[in-house]
Amino acid sequence: MNKIRVVQWGLGNMGRGMVDMLFAKEGIEVVGAIEKRVEDTVDLGSFLGKEELGIPVMNDPEALLEMVKPDLCILAIHSFVRGVVEEIRLLTKKNIQVVTIAEEMAFPFVTEPELSKEIDEMAKEAGVTVLGTGVNPGFVLDTLILQLSLGVRRVDHIYARRVNDLSPFGKTVMEEQGVGLSKEAFLKGVEDGSVYGHVGFLQSIPMIAKSIGLTYDEIVQSREPIMTTVDRKTKDVFVKAGMVAGCNHTAVALKDGKPVITLEHPQQVRPDLEQIETGDYIEIHGDPDVSMVIKPEVPGGIGTIAAAVNVIPHVLNARSGLLTMADLPVTHAIMDDFTNHLR
Repeated sequence: MNKIRVVQWGLGNMGRGMVDMLFAKEGIEVVGAIEKRVEDTVDLGSFLGKEELGIPVMNDPEALLEMVKPDLCILAIHSFVRGVVEEIRLLTKKNIQVVTIAEEMAFPFVTEPELSKEIDEMAKEAGVTVLGTGVNPGFVLDTLILQLSLGVRRVDHIYARRVNDLSPFGKTVMEEQGVGLSKEAFLKGVEDGSVYGHVGFLQSIPMIAKSIGLTYDEIVQSREPIMTTVDRKTKDVFVKAGMVAGCNHTAVALKDGKPVITLEHPQQVRPDLEQIETGDYIEIHGDPDVSMVIKPEVPGGIGTIAAAVNVIPHVLNARSGLLTMADLPVTHAIMDDFTNHLR
């Protein structure tokens, strides 16, 4: 393989960042992009506000894929399995490897068992891999915890907390977090499901538990609004003082009424405007106790972009089927030619 031919599906905040990173990497060739907001075929460079590159962007996925025949597609369009399953069906049908940042796809087997089985069968039949990844889920509150547990003889309780800035993300994530709502609208949104908070706890906890061999009886979640006393603004949202700047989402896996895994994720836009420090914190209580702190946090936007791009050779090397980050060998940044990492 001279270069790995990649199509980017979705050119929102994350998709654009992925394209920029792909352009900067050796052994990768961006051959096209799919974006529902374009009416006719446009040039990717022009779409990004740069010089023309001779790379097509189309809103007709089948036509684009048939034209450029990629090896792999990065799918960055939705958070939930049901929001990407038809796209995955098309990609696997055309024998294209899939990396998706849909949060539920990081470990979809608990929330969507039937669709997970279907996707796994489609991928195996086509001889391709489908992988969900990202900064979280996919790295900080699951894969990193698993790696840290390597030096532990016994695990009694895992506590991890990620305090991050939502600002790099687009409108879809802001809506899931209830950003910009009143407290009353936020609480109503939690009740009716329109405010979800962090999409990933029902993926990260089962991934950790299955990998380590922990058991639990139930997962209990809570979602509380993070109110702001000052105006906060990003390029996608303006939050007035007195409104919701984010969501404090917690999930606890209980065994016999005692916590086995506790994950906390207070996310908000521009926490610096109220002197809130960001960071990632992992504690493994057992034999021995292990603690790790990353300050400030692994940046959400950059981390998601990097995770989706850096796993490309691992996906091409992997067995076929629906896989998770726990199924891959140790993943890492790649600074040389990506094709050097292909088996």
